[in-house]
Amino acid sequence: MKQDSRHSYAGLSRAHLATLVPELLLCGHLIDRSGMPHTIGAFGREGMTEVAIAEWQVASPVYTRRMQSALGFVGDGVETIFKGLQLDIGAPPQFLDFRFRVDDHDHGEFWLDHCGALADVEPLGDQFVRAMCHDIEDPTFDATALATNPHAQVRPIHRPPRAPADRTPVCAWRVSIDPANEPPPIPRNAGLIAGSAAATVALSPIDPGDDGAADYRGPLLSDLRFADFSRSALIRIAEEVALQQHLLVAGFLVALRERVDAERAAEIGRKQFAGVAGVASGRIASALGLSGDLESLARVFDLHPALNPRQYVGRRIETSSTAVTLVLERGCGAITDGVWPALLDPDHLAPLDALVGGVDPHYTCRTSKVTESELVVDVVRADEPAAEAVEVALTRISTGAAFAFVDRGIPLPLTVVEPSGVRSDR
Repeated sequence: MKQDSRHSYAGLSRAHLATLVPELLLCGHLIDRSGMPHTIGAFGREGMTEVAIAEWQVASPVYTRRMQSALGFVGDGVETIFKGLQLDIGAPPQFLDFRFRVDDHDHGEFWLDHCGALADVEPLGDQFVRAMCHDIEDPTFDATALATNPHAQVRPIHRPPRAPADRTPVCAWRVSIDPANEPPPIPRNAGLIAGSAAATVALSPIDPGDDGAADYRGPLLSDLRFADFSRSALIRIAEEVALQQHLLVAGFLVALRERVDAERAAEIGRKQFAGVAGVASGRIASALGLSGDLESLARVFDLHPALNPRQYVGRRIETSSTAVTLVLERGCGAITDGVWPALLDPDHLAPLDALVGGVDPHYTCRTSKVTESELVVDVVRADEPAAEAVEVALTRISTGAAFAFVDRGIPLPLTVVEPSGVRSDR
């Protein structure tokens, strides 16, 4: 058996990292596309809405502050808020096509020229659109802004349901910072996530001597072109984006456990895990031009956000001529926090089956060893392909599953374009 010689994101070239980072952001967004059908089944539309609000409220302030610190754009103005959105799994680039305008330090607007999340929800009817664009967005946008300034407010200029039905931009929002704005209440479970292992784990440092941008300290850009970042910056960004996903899952599971017992919460969590794992592995393999062979499978394991960052998810990957072996360490931060890796055991490998099936449906998982410190899973190739898991098929309904990123060229710096106080009605 060949020991793991990969180094997760640190084993990729700068060009491959620039390709992978937007994929990771999009896969993070698909977590809700995967989890919410099962949440609706358990709690109905109103219960699903409550879970979505709770998970984003507790997770987004934590990971927003982490990314600000990592890339050196800590501040208390709208420009800092907008930079954070460009690196947030809640707003994957192009799929949620955020456009920005900064009026001054305390005022700005953003609007969406395209919203893949709306494209997913509009066919379900106005009630689901209102649940997403009103009930969920109002408290969660404010929670994200709160990470930058407790007196920031995000308020709609217009938003769906769209009238007329093809209105563009699909929504528009004003952001204002004013000491008179009362900060939103702190969510009751915020301390659980803020005190998690994920919130404080140290990730790879950025080398300021690398070629390319080592931070995002300059002006707000119309788009982030990830190829402009240095290799070490991209490694750190990829690690932070993978960690965002675990923080969101932690919030999701906390919200579930308030409604059902631990066994039922874990069941729903595994369904969420399976759905997004299969789609993510397929997208990663395709984006990096990987085939379905065992070496490619090992590479996808190594890069998959469910198994990263390595400082948080303890695991190693071993390969032979006939199998790939995943060794999950049971004492890592992800196990302590009870997120996706903690939901795996010898009787519950369906999420891993979905993950390997996204590379090639002939692959299947089986437990080869269990100790107090490790869960060892072998991946072998079956003679017949397995049917796609229902959870993966449900996630694949999202337009994000087949979304294609495009090169938009050199981004433009966004500067103040109007005197303070002047507003537009987009």
